[in-house]
Amino acid sequence: MAPHIPTHTLNDGHDIPALGFGTYPLKDDEAVDAVYSALQTGYRLIDSAVNYGNEISVGKGIRKYLEESGTAREDITIQTKLPGRHHDYKAAINSAQESFDKLQLGTIDVLLIHWPNPITNKFRDAWRALVELQKRDVVRTIGVSNFTAEHLDLIIDDTGVTPAINQIELHPNFNQEEMRAAHRERGIQTQSWSPLGKRQAPYSAAPVTAAAEAHGVTPAQVILRWQVQLGNIPMPKSATPSRQAENLDVFGFELTGTEMGAINTLTRPDGRLFDGDPNTHEEM
Repeated sequence: MAPHIPTHTLNDGHDIPALGFGTYPLKDDEAVDAVYSALQTGYRLIDSAVNYGNEISVGKGIRKYLEESGTAREDITIQTKLPGRHHDYKAAINSAQESFDKLQLGTIDVLLIHWPNPITNKFRDAWRALVELQKRDVVRTIGVSNFTAEHLDLIIDDTGVTPAINQIELHPNFNQEEMRAAHRERGIQTQSWSPLGKRQAPYSAAPVTAAAEAHGVTPAQVILRWQVQLGNIPMPKSATPSRQAENLDVFGFELTGTEMGAINTLTRPDGRLFDGDPNTHEEM
């Protein structure tokens, strides 16, 4: 039996699962199979992006599951992202329509701007386009990814519309305390990409191993539970069904305040996985 996944209510009134399934860098049949398996396991939030090159495969995996399981389309949340090369207003409108056509799932549940690309400085045009796409019902929920507090305020001031979500790099080595506070102040939901920390995941760190032993779970489950208790929506990726199930099974235990605090001590100012400072990094 698939575990029950709690939900968060976004600032636009829509609910979103408290844990999702990431699909980078899965492509082609591997992406189809992984998405189908994830949905069988119980995931109900699937993340994609134009730059992942897998929207067609992700859509195919979801449609296969819907057809075979009889699950209602509205029970699955599909999320994708607008690339930097499509930040011009008209290009953003067209890009979303292309994603709509590739996914073949009807309305895109969540569309995010993938990176702000502040040097190119067209992210405000892109946000205006997302606001329009929401009005046209091409997209249900609109948000951003990798935006700083300054970037957020610029698009909010420009349009009067606050993003529902900001998906940011967030893991024990880089816990983004300041950005999480900025999100709370603005009513924005935090999502976490690379929520375990990839190759730098602190599975052997004392706070993680101690909590894993205390609760009879794996270090990865401890980290994902830490994410959930912080109020973040982590987006782990795995093509392995057993690992998919493990990553989802984090709602049956609770970390203590002491355990949470100990894991937070692992954060570092230089804890990013790569040179991905949103003020300087650009991704087209």
